[in-house]
Amino acid sequence: MKYIILVGDGMGDFPLKELNGKTPLEAALTPGMDFIAQHGDLGLVQTIPPGMEPGSDVANMSLLGYRPEEQYTGRGPIEAAALGISLRPEDVAFRCNLVTIKKQEDRYIMYDYSAGHISTEEAHILIKELNEHLASDKLFLHPGKSYRHILVWRGGPEGIKTYPPHDLLGRDIYEAWLVYENEPILRDFLLKAMAFLDKHPINRKRREEGKLPANALWPWGQGRMPRLEPFEEKWGLKGAVVAAVDLIRGLGVLAKLEIIDVPGATGYLDTNYEGKALAAINALKEGADFVFVHVEAPDEASHEGSLELKIKAIQDFDRYVVRTVLEETTAQIGDHRLMVVTDHYTPLSLRTHASKPVPFAIYDSRNPQVKRATGYHEKSASETGLFFDNGEKLLSHFLEREPRLPEE
Repeated sequence: MKYIILVGDGMGDFPLKELNGKTPLEAALTPGMDFIAQHGDLGLVQTIPPGMEPGSDVANMSLLGYRPEEQYTGRGPIEAAALGISLRPEDVAFRCNLVTIKKQEDRYIMYDYSAGHISTEEAHILIKELNEHLASDKLFLHPGKSYRHILVWRGGPEGIKTYPPHDLLGRDIYEAWLVYENEPILRDFLLKAMAFLDKHPINRKRREEGKLPANALWPWGQGRMPRLEPFEEKWGLKGAVVAAVDLIRGLGVLAKLEIIDVPGATGYLDTNYEGKALAAINALKEGADFVFVHVEAPDEASHEGSLELKIKAIQDFDRYVVRTVLEETTAQIGDHRLMVVTDHYTPLSLRTHASKPVPFAIYDSRNPQVKRATGYHEKSASETGLFFDNGEKLLSHFLEREPRLPEE
């Protein structure tokens, strides 16, 4: 028996006037996801525990069957795990974005959380040279992909309140910046980084080409390295992760899942969708019992506030990931269960995440059913009455087994 989970990050949304009261999931053409909803279990799951921030870190940890309210320490250390960064017990790792900050009159505005989705090649040069000029035995950077990097603070505090830059889009950063003002070593590092980045040749060239400059660092999501019980020990299944972004890959590393690299997987709208689907099928053929496939594109479109791009990302996810997996599992894999799910809402009206329950649909090749669902979307999922109040319960239902209790 094989198990596949396909996650379209941030697909959930609110009804929109531009779509005559439909959500992007309702309006998009998604025959693959609709097929699963109409021939299997359809319902809602609460991936974000009460009182926790609705981040992809928390939501995907939940979907993998862990308990964020007990095991989550921060986004930074999860991404650090993906990059193979060794942290001491007292070290704090921050996710650190390259961002674009613009001055408007007497205010400084978070203009773009990704510095115009700066290329990995450009970003690596900037991070390398920032380290050469500013790193110390206390604070230093590790390069990741595109705008996503890691800042390690040896012996740093983990309890400070930081703000994700995508939550600040178009807003004055003054209040969010105060946390750095209260930590002089961090403040000085960030101010020196701003001065260095502003004059860097890469940013001069980006401005000349009409691109956004990467003119600041923005650290957030900090924490010490968490401990997760291995997925195979908890569920009795050998598993793998197919993902581009370090956050999901880091969760896989911490859960002792195999991490599968896919050429052309970018974590953006231009990702290699079909390559991810085929990599998942190949992993199952080579011995994996469980594969977790994550696609970031719908979330990126949502943060950009683009309805057109969000619908395109949803449709590309359906066409090249969901339908490819449906076709290939039928042709090459025996008995299997397939789940499509989103991790959280990323409403276009907010351009950030929301904590509402999200739709899931599960197809079982051994028992295809005929349901009355109109398709895979928020409204139809809310009408079935099937609801799980956390991801661990949903995963237990999907895998048809109870988690093994950790040994004392």
